Amino acid sequence: MEVQQGEAEDEEQGHLPAVLGKTVTLEPVGKDKQHKRTKVEKSLGRTQDTRGTKREQAIQADGTAADLVCILEHTQGVNTRAHVSHQKRAVHNLQRNRDKSQEEPRGPGPFFYFGGGNGSSIVVPYCESKGWQRIYDKNRLDYRLKWCELKSSRTYYQFREGEQLVYQIPNNRVLTTKIGLLNSLREYERVSCKINHGKGQRRLKMCEFIPDTFRMDVKDEREAFFSQTDGLYADKGHIWICKPTGLNQGRGIFLLHTPEDIAAFKGKMQMLADSHTNKKIPLCRSQAMIAQRYIQNPLLLKGKKFDVRSYFLIACTTPYMVFFRHGYVRLTCDLYDLKSNNLTAHLTNQYMQKKNPLYSTLKEETVWSMEHFNTYINEKFVLLKGLPRDWALSVFTRRMQQIIAHCFLAVKSKLECKLGYFDLIGCDFLIDDDFKVWLLEMNCNPALHTNCEVLKEVVPRTVTETLDLAMEIFNKCRCGLQLLPLCSQKDFVLLHCGGTASMSFTKQRSRIAGCSKRQSISKKTQQAVKISGCS
Repeated sequence: MEVQQGEAEDEEQGHLPAVLGKTVTLEPVGKDKQHKRTKVEKSLGRTQDTRGTKREQAIQADGTAADLVCILEHTQGVNTRAHVSHQKRAVHNLQRNRDKSQEEPRGPGPFFYFGGGNGSSIVVPYCESKGWQRIYDKNRLDYRLKWCELKSSRTYYQFREGEQLVYQIPNNRVLTTKIGLLNSLREYERVSCKINHGKGQRRLKMCEFIPDTFRMDVKDEREAFFSQTDGLYADKGHIWICKPTGLNQGRGIFLLHTPEDIAAFKGKMQMLADSHTNKKIPLCRSQAMIAQRYIQNPLLLKGKKFDVRSYFLIACTTPYMVFFRHGYVRLTCDLYDLKSNNLTAHLTNQYMQKKNPLYSTLKEETVWSMEHFNTYINEKFVLLKGLPRDWALSVFTRRMQQIIAHCFLAVKSKLECKLGYFDLIGCDFLIDDDFKVWLLEMNCNPALHTNCEVLKEVVPRTVTETLDLAMEIFNKCRCGLQLLPLCSQKDFVLLHCGGTASMSFTKQRSRIAGCSKRQSISKKTQQAVKISGCS
């Protein structure tokens, strides 16, 4: 009561309540200014109430956080709301760190670390079901498995080869970035064309599965692209799609439909090149993109554009154990329109389709299982196009496996090889209306969301089978056991077995490099070996 009476007296005498440790005295004014004063009083009163509430919560949460709030409360600033927001973040971060430090398990383990949010609902329960304990400190070195969404030097710091498992090969960018894959395939083609691979061992050519592509960060290629587009536009009216090399989910992608689009793009590239010459901005960041010929005649499913997401698993790098697995089919919400400037009509990934206002209604129709896709092809195209029955699960599948095996061979000598590294890569394929198969890109850390029924079936099985395979091979290598047959292979198809850039883990374990010659293998393995050409 005494406090309330004191505040009332202050207000009657023209004082505002104490805020930020000060009392403000106001002089008598007219009606207009008095109205403004009333607004200020109410605003400051609300701010004071907010501070009081936050302070009580902070004291209950953590003494250290409360001390920080007290200091901030007595810090005078122009923007009061910014101080309140800063207090809220500080309290939240301190409370979160305190909780995690209390939860950090100790003892013999085994422990696992999971960083990020992609796939957490699958990986975390999987590890906990095996009796593993989750740790939150990314700097701890006593983990058995580390699964990180984003790579950093800390991910591989003091990695113990043969004792720990780490998801994502450190330099997988030679496969999973657009420029990295392009360079790897070009270099491999230059080298392999000079080698006699033997009868029946012809290697694929890039033009057979990669659309015409130009690097915009290389001057000669950039100039070749712009000089070539003039003639192409006059004769064929090509459309080009430009993709930043280090982004995913369709970010930064745009189409060049018209000569005016190309002229504007050329001007932008020239401006960036000039800026680089003047040392204003780094060229590698501003122009690290590719321009690729857009496949204008895609095969359509019910009038909609689609692509196929398949999985490429490098389950082990010493020796190499490489697998293929079916994924799912991704469709657009809208009917295909080549002239549309709306990217959701051209890009099929779920991130882009969620921007479509029809997505909530058509969500389940944007993803098909491979079995559904195969049935549709049988019904609509087998007779019309003269395809063999089950084309999607036979001819098309083998073609995807050939392309993935070719890409792996292109980077086989480049990848960092240590026992314990493994990687699951998403591969996106497009089929044109002539039933030619094109590789669009490869993605590290593919999206592991399960927002529709097909994904709820495919994605968790893919991730759990990936972990089963990686662990079985890892444990067999550690014990010097023969690798094949694999109990956990399930729906994965073996593409490559044996051979690595580094086979020096131990003399005993190095003998497993020749496993594909000495061991009996299943029909699935024999087919895979035939596809990739390894023996």
